[in-house]
Amino acid sequence: MPRAKRSKSDTGLYHVLSRGVNRQDIFYDNEDRNEYLERLSRYKEECGYQLHAYCLMSNHVHLLIKEHGTPISEIMKKINSSYAYYFNWKYIRTGHLFQDRFRSEVVEDDKYLLTLVRYIHQNPMKVGQKISEWTSYNDYLACASNERDVSITDATFILDYFSSDRADAVHMFTQYVNKRNHDVCMDVEDIKRITDDEAIVLIKKIGKVKSCENLKKFGKEKRDGILEKLKEEGLSIRQLQRLTGINRGIIQGT
Repeated sequence: MPRAKRSKSDTGLYHVLSRGVNRQDIFYDNEDRNEYLERLSRYKEECGYQLHAYCLMSNHVHLLIKEHGTPISEIMKKINSSYAYYFNWKYIRTGHLFQDRFRSEVVEDDKYLLTLVRYIHQNPMKVGQKISEWTSYNDYLACASNERDVSITDATFILDYFSSDRADAVHMFTQYVNKRNHDVCMDVEDIKRITDDEAIVLIKKIGKVKSCENLKKFGKEKRDGILEKLKEEGLSIRQLQRLTGINRGIIQGT
């Protein structure tokens, strides 16, 4: 089935979500998180985009980006490919790190823009962490004493929605972002899980086999290549083990 064409934003604003393949962690320690932020900064300068909010969770990332010239698809390819190269080198692994393509939604409404800013910053609270833990929240607070952004985050664009006075804007921003709400935005929970029936069709198609268990008959290189593609399509390790009969350790290693 062909992939759906990615929606183009008239404002250039996108909410971007990148998740680890098979829901695996993409950050093991703070060095990893800093490496990802370094790439956000590097390609921000190269591609000329604006970053209005970010949140780094253990197995996924939320970004609020405004493209300027360089398309969002190219921006994310540069960021994620570079980080995946670092991650695979550090942990002596091979294969894809991120689940298929990144997901994105266009942002063309001021109210939804502010909703997203709050939603992204509140993500750590879902797992009992502070709102400021590996988010752009502190970058906004730092603007209270600075007329210009001094961080990776282009915070003034959002703060101007609250007030032209920088200190007042930061105060109003913190009140808004910390307010209890029922915001609903694109998140990892929205990613469709593949049923066994759908998985069987994919295994037969990608593996070019009549039976899922026929994958066990292939040589290591061919088998592992097929398993890697299937995981990229969203099949879980447990699902692959159950349907193909291949050892869990082998599937994890691909």
